[in-house]
Amino acid sequence: MTAHQQDRTGDRARRRARRGRFARAAVAGLVGAVALTGCADSAAFDDGGTPRSQEQAIRIVPHDGAHGVRANGRFEIRVPEGQLERVAVSRTAGGGRWPVTGRISSDGLVWRPAPGPLHLGARYTVDVVARDGAGHRSSRHATFTTAAPTHHVTGHFSPESDATVGTGLIFSMTFNRPVVDRAAVERAVRVTARPGVEVAAHWFGHRRLDFRPRDRWRPGTEITAQVRLRGVRTGPNTYGTQHRTVHYRVGRDQISFIDAARHTLTVQRDGRVRAVLPITAGNAEHPTYNGRMVIMERQSVTRMDGRTVGFGGEYDIADVPHAMRLTRSGTFLHGNYWARPQVFGGSNTSHGCVGLRDIRGGAPGTPAGWFFGQSIVGDTVVVHDSPERTVAPDNGLGGWNMPWDQWRAGSALR
Repeated sequence: MTAHQQDRTGDRARRRARRGRFARAAVAGLVGAVALTGCADSAAFDDGGTPRSQEQAIRIVPHDGAHGVRANGRFEIRVPEGQLERVAVSRTAGGGRWPVTGRISSDGLVWRPAPGPLHLGARYTVDVVARDGAGHRSSRHATFTTAAPTHHVTGHFSPESDATVGTGLIFSMTFNRPVVDRAAVERAVRVTARPGVEVAAHWFGHRRLDFRPRDRWRPGTEITAQVRLRGVRTGPNTYGTQHRTVHYRVGRDQISFIDAARHTLTVQRDGRVRAVLPITAGNAEHPTYNGRMVIMERQSVTRMDGRTVGFGGEYDIADVPHAMRLTRSGTFLHGNYWARPQVFGGSNTSHGCVGLRDIRGGAPGTPAGWFFGQSIVGDTVVVHDSPERTVAPDNGLGGWNMPWDQWRAGSALR
C-alpha cells in the first residue's frame, strides 16, 4: 500500500469513529429527553398527547371542554384507586364567580356536587388533586359550559315562605310561559305535609298547577313545597329557573258561611260560631258566586275600578278598606263605607262582591275591621243561596268545588 492509500484509509476510519460518537450522543440525548418528561415510553401518551396515566387516574364527567351540558346531566369526579385529596369547583356566569359545594365519598373515590341541577348558561371550572394506590400524586384541570336556554319558565305562587295559613289553602303555581312537558314540571314540584296526607296535583291548562289534599288541612299541619324547576326542560329550548323550598304552617280552622238570601255572614272557628254579621252581596244583575272560595290575599286598603273587571265606569273607589280577594275574576269580601246602614242585612246591592259595614279609612271596631283582623290567607268562605252558578275550580282557589276523583285525574302523571 502506498503512503497516499494509507492516508485515505486512515481518513475513512476517523470519519466512521466520528459518526459513531455522534450517534451515541443522539441516543443519549433522546434518553435524557424521555427521562425529563417522566414517561417511560410512547405508550404512556394517548393520541392527543395527554398523559394517559393522568386521564386514567382522574376522570371528570362532563369531559374537559364540553359545551351545551344539560343542567340535570351527570357531574362527578372519580378515581379508580387511591383517593381524591382536593376538589375545587367554581361557576362563572353574568360576570360573577361562585364556589360549587360538594362532597368526597367516604372511600375517597368519588366527588359529587350538592343535590340539584347545574345552572344554565354557566362556565364550570374544575381543579382536582388525587393520589393513586402507590401514593403518586396527580392533578387535573378542566372546564365545561352548560346549555343556555332560549326561554325561561318561572312559576309564581303566594304567600311567601313561613306564613301561617288557613285550612283551605291550595298551593297554586302560575307559569309565565305555557308548559309543554307538564309531566316533567309536575315531577319537579313536590308538596308534602306533616302529619302525612295524600296531596294530589291538578293542571288547569298549560300555565297553572295546583296541589291540595282530599279534605281541608288539619290545624297544626306543616306544609312543605319543594320547587326543583331549575334546569328542567319544559318545552323546546325552554327551561325552568327556580330551585327553592317553602314552608307553611296551618293555623286554626276558620270557615265563614255567607247566606246571600238572608244577607248574613256566620263565622265559625274550630267548629264554634264566633259571630253573625250583616252583609250585602251581589245584586240581581250581578249576583255573587256560590260555592267554596278561599281568601287569596288581604289588603288593608285597595282601589276597585269597574273597568278592570268588565263593568266599565260603573264604579271607581280609590280607598276600599279591609279587602280580601276570593276569586281571580274580582270577587272580594271587603269593607263598605258608602252604602246606607240599612243595606247591610237588608238587601244585595253590589256588583258581585260581599260587603261588610265599615267607615272611610277603616277601623278595627267595625264589622269589616273585626272580620279582617280575624282572617288569614287560606281561610275558607262558603256562599250559598245566591242565584249565581258555583264558582269555577280555577277561579281563585276554587278547587275545593271539584270532586276528589276528578281532581286527581288532572295530574299529568296519572
